[in-house]
Amino acid sequence: MSDSFEKGPFEKGLAIFADVYGPEMAEGCRQAAQSGDDFAALHVKWSMELPFGQVWTREDRLKRRDRSLVVLGMMVGARNFEETKYHVKMGVANGLTRAEIEEVFFSAIPYCGFPAANLAKTAMVEAFKELEAQGKL
Repeated sequence: MSDSFEKGPFEKGLAIFADVYGPEMAEGCRQAAQSGDDFAALHVKWSMELPFGQVWTREDRLKRRDRSLVVLGMMVGARNFEETKYHVKMGVANGLTRAEIEEVFFSAIPYCGFPAANLAKTAMVEAFKELEAQGKL
């Protein structure tokens, strides 16, 4: 991969990613992007550029905390277990409380159905346990 992704949306996205997940994970992403493995590099490049570099940077339109609520709701509706866990952690890093995240679960029941909400609850509880073990919740 070329150095073209080291400026602009990639760097902006990587900065937000580092704020949320820590500098170690961000450095791992940078290394993957520069690895020469197109499969890993393109995945990281697109992840940093689009969601993190172009969507999450639009804080003048929607604050990160609020965007976390929106995205978490979408992950619940999509029944995406792993991404729900990641977005619970991201939501906490962006200022959400456990009670607010639990409200996403309660709101999901009538709109997404019990199966999707129950899957999300399991992911949320796992994320809460991990955050508590790290002293972040």
